[in-house]
Amino acid sequence: MYTIGQVSEMFHLPISTLRYYDKEGLFPELKRTSGIRRFSENEIERLHIIECLKKSGLEIKEIKQFMIWCAQGSSTYFLRHEFFLKQEKNMEAELTQMQKTMAMIRYKCWYYEQAILHGNEDYVRELLPDQLPKEIQKLYDFAHGK
Repeated sequence: MYTIGQVSEMFHLPISTLRYYDKEGLFPELKRTSGIRRFSENEIERLHIIECLKKSGLEIKEIKQFMIWCAQGSSTYFLRHEFFLKQEKNMEAELTQMQKTMAMIRYKCWYYEQAILHGNEDYVRELLPDQLPKEIQKLYDFAHGK
């Protein structure tokens, strides 16, 4: 069993956030001893899921719905599976966008390395849009949606 302070440190979360999650019903089986919250491994696992879902862009009300389905047992397996399939699709789209962003950043790093090396941007401009070195061309094309 863990105190709220210990859990706060483990997850690098403010104690107020843990209290909020409790108030929202995300820890329905949380035990209290003399009014002090005691987190079991069950709550720790729930917190891992909550933090994962938050990082994937979900709001507390959506996470709460998932937790309600969990409490309802095996009859909600299909709903929970669909819930995660949808989130997987959303995360894949976000990951693709982040990869495009990274490609643009890498291209621009190369671009300015060349500008520094040549003293201006003329060299790179002459290579645009399709005469860049092979690896840089891949970055450029991907970043530009080609």
